[in-house]
Amino acid sequence: MARLFGTDGVRGRANADLTPELAMAVAVAAAHTLAEKDKTHPPLALVGRDTRASGEMLEAAVVAGLASAGANVLRVGVLPTPAVAFLVSEAKADFGVMLSASHNPMPDNGVKIFAAGGQKLPDEVELQIEAAVEANSTPTWERPTGADVGRVHDLIDGAEHYVQHLVGSIGPSLNGLKVVVDCANGAASEVAPAAYRKAGAEVVALNAEPDGININDGCGSNHLDGLRAAVVRHGAHLGLAHDGDADRCVAVTADGAEVDGDQIMAILALAMHEAGTLTGDTLVATVMSNLGLRLAMSARGIRLVETRVGDRYVLDELRASGLALGGEQSGHIVLPAYATTGDGVLTGLQLMARMVATGQPLAELASAMTKLPQILINVPVADRAVGAGAPAVLAAVADVEAALGETGRVLLRPSGTELLVRVMVEAATQEVAEAAAERIAAEVRLASPAVPSS
Repeated sequence: MARLFGTDGVRGRANADLTPELAMAVAVAAAHTLAEKDKTHPPLALVGRDTRASGEMLEAAVVAGLASAGANVLRVGVLPTPAVAFLVSEAKADFGVMLSASHNPMPDNGVKIFAAGGQKLPDEVELQIEAAVEANSTPTWERPTGADVGRVHDLIDGAEHYVQHLVGSIGPSLNGLKVVVDCANGAASEVAPAAYRKAGAEVVALNAEPDGININDGCGSNHLDGLRAAVVRHGAHLGLAHDGDADRCVAVTADGAEVDGDQIMAILALAMHEAGTLTGDTLVATVMSNLGLRLAMSARGIRLVETRVGDRYVLDELRASGLALGGEQSGHIVLPAYATTGDGVLTGLQLMARMVATGQPLAELASAMTKLPQILINVPVADRAVGAGAPAVLAAVADVEAALGETGRVLLRPSGTELLVRVMVEAATQEVAEAAAERIAAEVRLASPAVPSS
C-alpha cells in the first residue's frame, strides 16, 4: 500500500483521489488507533473543515465513519486548522479531524488528524492508521450497534472560544492600527476579522465571502497583489494574508512590500529575545529559510536550528528541545506557548502587538534581516523521485553548488503534497540565482516531464 499521509495529512483531488470511501476508512482507522482503550465512556472526536464545497461531502463521510466506530463526534463547522487543534485540547477530546487542503486549489481537499491535546501525529502513528485503513478492507472489528453507536452534536461557540484565546495572547490594545486582512475566502473569513477587531484594530476584510468555490482563487497568502493594492488604497498600516485554512500568515507593509515568514520570525524572535522569553535564545526554521535569516539572528546572538520542510518537523524540534518559536518562510509560525500548530491569526496579532509596543512601522521592523536573492521554481513532474534524483539533475546541482561556493546555496526537494519538484537557489545577485535555478529546473523537466492534464 502506498503511503497515504504526506507532510500534512492525506491530500488529493476530492472525489477522485480523496473519495468519501477513503475519508470514511481513514476516520474509522483513526478512531481505532487513537481512542483510549481503557476508557469507561466512548471516545470523543472533533471534526472541522474549511470552505471548500467538497468539505461538506467529506465531513459527512468522516462523521459517519467515526460514529460507526463508536466515537462521539463534535462538529465545529468551518474553522481554521489551528482552531480545531485548540478546541481538541480545550474539549479534552481524544483526537480531531480537519478537512482542508490548506493553500492548494479548490478541487483538492485533505484529511488532517490531531491527537489528544491538539498535537500533530508522529510518523509512527500515521503508519498505524495507514495499516488500519488497509485492514479495514476486510474488517476484523465488531461494529457497535444500538446505544453503542457514536452520537453526533454541533459545537456552536467554538469560534468564540478560539477568538478569545487568541486575543488573550497579546498585552497592548491594537487601537490606532488599521489592517487589511485577506482571508482567502477560506476558514478565516469570519474569525480573523473578528479577532483583529476584538484586539482593537480597525479592520478592512478582503476576500471574506466564501462560496465553496472561490477559496484560494487568486487571493490569500500565495497571491498578494490584491492585498498590496487594498493596503495602499485604504491607507492601512499593514496587510495580513492567510491561506485557505489560516495556518499561515504573511504580511505587507504600508507601501505594499511583502514581509514573508522569515522576516516575521526575525521580528518575533528579536521581540522575545529582548523580553527573555526566547528559550535558549534559539529559533527553529526549515532548510527553505533564507540565508539572511541565519545571518541576522547570528548577529544578535540568536541560534538558528534547521529542520526538514514542513511545520510538523518544526513542531517536533520545538517540543523535543523545549523551544519557544519556530516556523517556515511560507508563513507557518509556531508559538508553543499559545498553539500546538502554525496559527496565522495568532501570528498576525503578535506582529501587530510588536508594532504597537515599539511604535515602529512594519517596514522598519522587517529591516532587521536582509534577504539574499532567492529563486524558487516549482517544476511540475510525472514522478517526484525521478525528477529530484535523476543523474543529470544531481550533476547540475553539483555544478551550481561548486560555482556558488560560500556565496549561496541550492535546495532541491520533491513536494510532499503535489506532483512538483521544488528548486531553490540563493546567490549574491538575482541574475545568478535565476540562471542557476533555471538550469537545474530544465534538467528536472527533462528527467520527468509532467503529464498534461485532461
